[in-house]
Amino acid sequence: MTDKLRIAVAGCAGRMGKCLISAIAQNGECELTAASEFSGSSLIGADAGEVAGIGKNGVVIVDNLSSVADSYDLIIDFTRPEPSLANLKTASENGKLFVLGTTGFSKEQLSQIDDFAKSVPMVFASNFSVGVNLVFNLLAQATKVMGSYADIEIVEAHHRHKVDAPSGTALSMGKAIADVLGKDLNEIAVRGRDGITGERKPGTIGFSAIRAGDIVGEHTAMFADIGERVEITHKASSRMTFACGAVRAALWLRRHPEKRIHSMKEVLGL
Repeated sequence: MTDKLRIAVAGCAGRMGKCLISAIAQNGECELTAASEFSGSSLIGADAGEVAGIGKNGVVIVDNLSSVADSYDLIIDFTRPEPSLANLKTASENGKLFVLGTTGFSKEQLSQIDDFAKSVPMVFASNFSVGVNLVFNLLAQATKVMGSYADIEIVEAHHRHKVDAPSGTALSMGKAIADVLGKDLNEIAVRGRDGITGERKPGTIGFSAIRAGDIVGEHTAMFADIGERVEITHKASSRMTFACGAVRAALWLRRHPEKRIHSMKEVLGL
């Protein structure tokens, strides 16, 4: 391992991938040494720096990170469930670290991630923003005070291209609340309402999702009682906040390479 952490970015030509390349370039403790795109992409063979808009950096985009496994120490993956699992397999077979920011996994896929964690040190989070992870702590405090009697709703908004709903962050917010209440989120979650739904059932957590334009990410947890309500909101205006958080997690993981799933709360010391 060199002095600088050598990082591979999966899905490097996407909006998040480009931000990750920029964030790595801005950090003196790491360097981009590999980048990948899906098989058949017209960008295979192109320079990753040029694709990201930061100028040539000599990193050639490949369609399989296993083919350049000797060139990096850690993979950052914000792609989709299937390629993320394939890249985890590559990390497991080649002794690499892993930062995983993909959402939308099925229960079966999450079980596969747990299995990979036995051989791959990883940070896995639904959101790598410092602010969002602070919000998780604030939610726990609000739930201790108001959770037993307030109506709790979570509203999230993202860009038109996001494929899963509710967002992984919204579900993590709901889990943070449910954990304090001592309940299973799957048993108390209400995902969207339509038609004659009847009165709101006490003790549930409602989820609503908005998909529009180029919204980067907005999340609000509402604790509503008769006469007052408390809203805890986080708004992201740039994907760079997630990218910088992921790079921070990568550098932290190099110092704490235990083979298990680590959280952003651990990274931030919350």
